[in-house]
Amino acid sequence: MKKEIGLRRLRRSQAGLSYMEILVATLLIALLLLPALDALQHGTQAAGIQLQLSADNFQLLSKMEVVLAEPFTELEAAAQGPATASSYSETLLMADDRQLDLQVFLSLYDGDDADSDGNPFTGTDAGLIWVKVAIADSDVALESLVRL
Repeated sequence: MKKEIGLRRLRRSQAGLSYMEILVATLLIALLLLPALDALQHGTQAAGIQLQLSADNFQLLSKMEVVLAEPFTELEAAAQGPATASSYSETLLMADDRQLDLQVFLSLYDGDDADSDGNPFTGTDAGLIWVKVAIADSDVALESLVRL
């Protein structure tokens, strides 16, 4: 009987403790949940940015393929130097309503550096054109050489 009375007293003294445990547990969950939600937010933003960059890179590759498929004589006629965008440049309207400016630079190229000046755009070789397709206001670009 004494043992039973002792258990009752023990249970009564612990009755309020479970409420405190719930409060502490809720507080801990709330504090730990905030950084997790913040990490999820950054993850979803990164996925959107990656989707945009992938679409831009696809357009960049596509434009390079179109330019490289052109006849050499047309590329040679459109070549205006390494700093001047050619007539192959265009502005695209992307699916997310952004404008993507693709700039195409064409220049005759000095592949053998016969003039020994270290500049690939002086003393050019016949039958060699440098092609660069770049996204305006960005560091993203592709370069290639076309040979006759």
